[in-house]
Parts: sequence; structure tokens; C-alpha cells
Amino acid sequence: MRGHNDALVLDLLRAAGPAGLGRAELAARTGLTPQAVSKITARLGADGLVAEAGRAASTGGKPRTLLRLVPEARHAVGVHLDRDEFRAVRVDLAGRVVAESSGPLDFGDGPEAAVEAVVRAVARVGIPSGPPLLGVGVAAPGPLDHRGGVMGRVTGFPSWKDFPLRGVLEGRLGLPVLLDKDTNAGAAAAAGAWLRAAWPDAGAGAGAGAGAGAGAGAGADAGARARAGLQARAGAGAGVQAPPGVGAGTGAGAQVAAGAGSGADVGPDADVYAGGGARTCVYLHIGTGLGAGLWLGGGVYRGARSAAGEFGHQVLLLDGPRCRCGARGCVEVLCLEAVARGDLPEAARIVGEAAANLVALLDVDRVLLGGRVVAAAPDLFVAGVGSVLAARALDPARPVVALAGAGVAEGAAEMVLTPLFGRE
Repeated sequence: MRGHNDALVLDLLRAAGPAGLGRAELAARTGLTPQAVSKITARLGADGLVAEAGRAASTGGKPRTLLRLVPEARHAVGVHLDRDEFRAVRVDLAGRVVAESSGPLDFGDGPEAAVEAVVRAVARVGIPSGPPLLGVGVAAPGPLDHRGGVMGRVTGFPSWKDFPLRGVLEGRLGLPVLLDKDTNAGAAAAAGAWLRAAWPDAGAGAGAGAGAGAGAGAGADAGARARAGLQARAGAGAGVQAPPGVGAGTGAGAQVAAGAGSGADVGPDADVYAGGGARTCVYLHIGTGLGAGLWLGGGVYRGARSAAGEFGHQVLLLDGPRCRCGARGCVEVLCLEAVARGDLPEAARIVGEAAANLVALLDVDRVLLGGRVVAAAPDLFVAGVGSVLAARALDPARPVVALAGAGVAEGAAEMVLTPLFGRE
């Protein structure tokens, strides 16, 4: 209960931003007694996670002391492994990017090369004398084996079969690692966007480029610290583009939860983006492939086998071109062929038609768009997808089409933070 109540208070303070909240407000919103809130905030203050934010204006009595989250007290790292590049970010407790690094990556070179890329990336965005790292989230293109935490059967990448990516990374980094699909990580980024909006910009890029050797050593030291006390209540996240086949609380997720004291789980990358403050929404990721994250019933929906969200493999054209999944006329192959020939309006129309099918099935409030293809022409895709949905939607005011507003790497890092705040 202590961990649960701590998380309730931290979550409210994170949402409040720098202005903070008073103890009476915290008690009213959590349902805890004022005495319990005082003990919790004193404990969190001793851990460096909470500080005073000044005093509220007097209403006749003694001015109330306001409390705020201390974002710089802990950090998390998120890494996005794409088929041809990687991007890593370090974020504070508010989810703000304070350092980032990117570079080329050939996923076909095999898992050992990817491991080295992650180790180097974490070293570059880490600061040896900086705040303790809660963990590392990794998002990558490929399914996870049913045993959990194991990359396997990635179409076109046989060298990844049965490679224990999570375990190897934990051994190299000395930190807990959470593995997830990149679309799930994308969904998580959107889910945390409204929280980040409450905090001023932290100054992205600060500390980027730290020496690899020193950074790796710092990661190991921070990993030891992260396993003690409150720090250990957050896991680390990673994402992949195909269904991992591992549900929440099983496989790698259960192992991370046991090792880090968190509720970490494993799932697809587009699922991470699908928050965005809407009651129900989908995140559509258009990059080297197409995927979706589904935010339904107050959380990410992964399905019984974590295979939900394979948006790109619905068939739009019978007997159409062969897709990498083996079917013909899938959204993914039709869209990417249009992108390859430079016809972005047609690509947006194809995505719009597929999105309209999804909206008709799920009746969502919002459709969020992300990925490198969208980033190259964001206005075109928002307008193109939006026009198709407007023509087909039963309610002209729904769904709203918008950009996701954050990347997969940010989503992977957000997954590291969520257990600390009592979120899934």
C-alpha cells in the first residue's frame, strides 16, 4: 500500500506541473487522510522526489505550502531501434527530453550489432554524475518469442531468431530493461504528452555525446542504485514492430517486474502512442512498416496474444501486390509502394481508407499519426487521412485527426516512468 499511495501522490504532482498542489488538495484527490499525505510527502521529500513550490495565496488563514515533483531527481532512457537507424533519448520524471543521440543501424547485421548500438546510445545520453537512471526502454522492429524477452522470427532477419535481447542488454547495461514493440512505444508517448505539456521545456540535447566508456560505467552504477528503495519501482521499456506474443505480467514483463519491483509488461510499439488524453484513440505509425496502437477502455489494448494493432496487414485490394506478410493487397504494401513512387497524397488516402475501417469497427474519438513518412509531410497526411474519415464517419465531429507529437524513443522512456506513477 505504501508504494501504491506514493504513486498516487507522485502522479498528481506530475500532472500539476511546477505550480504544484497543497497537501489538502492531495488528500482530497487521493482519498487519503491529511496525516497519511503528510507522511508520504515527507518520505518522498527525503528521497528527493518532492520539494516545496512556494505558498498559495492566503484566503484568510495561513497560506498553504505547495509541493511539486522534482523532475531532475531521476531519469530514464528510451531507445528506438528501427530497420536502418536508431534514436535514443534521456528524459526526466516529467517526460521531458534532456539529451538525445541518433545514428545509422542495419537491423540485418544481427542482434550483436544492435546490442552494441544500444550500449553506445545509452552511454552517449547518460551523464556519469547525473541523476540515477530508472531503466532503459527499447523499441525495435520484430516480434518477441512466446518465452518473453526473446526476439524471434522477424521477417527478413533470420539472425534474430531466439536471441535473448532483453537479458543480454541487462547484463551489459547493469539496468532493468523493458522490451516492447515500437508501435506500443509510440502509443505510450502520446499517452504521456498531456503530462509533459504541464512542464516547461527542459532543453533537449543537454548532456548528449558523453563519452561511451564513462557513460556505460555510470549506467552500471546507476543500475545498482536503481534497485534500491523507490527507484526500483520503475522498469525499462523497449519496442518492436511485430506482435511479441507476450502479454502483460508474463515472460519478460514478469521478470522485469520481479527484478525492478514494477508492473512492466511487453507489447507492440504503436500501442505506446495511443493515449493522447482521448477516451478512445488509435495511433497509426507509418515508417518502414505500418502498425497501430489501440487505446481502449483506459489503457493500451494488446489482445490475448499481444498481436492487436497489426493495422498494416488488413487487405484493401484483393489479388493486389504481395505483402511481406504473405498476403496480397495489404495496406502496408499499397501505402509504401505509393511512398516509393513519390505519391504521398495517394499514400495518405490509402491510410485514410484503412483508418476509416478501424474507426467504423472501434468507434474511437481520435486518430493520431506518427512515423518518419508522416514526419516528411505532416500537414498532407493529417489533411489526407482527415478528409477520408470525414467522408466516411457517421459523426462529422469524430474522430479528430492529429499528429502524435512525440517519437517512439520518448514512448519507450515513458514506459520506464509509468510504474513509478502507478500507471500501466
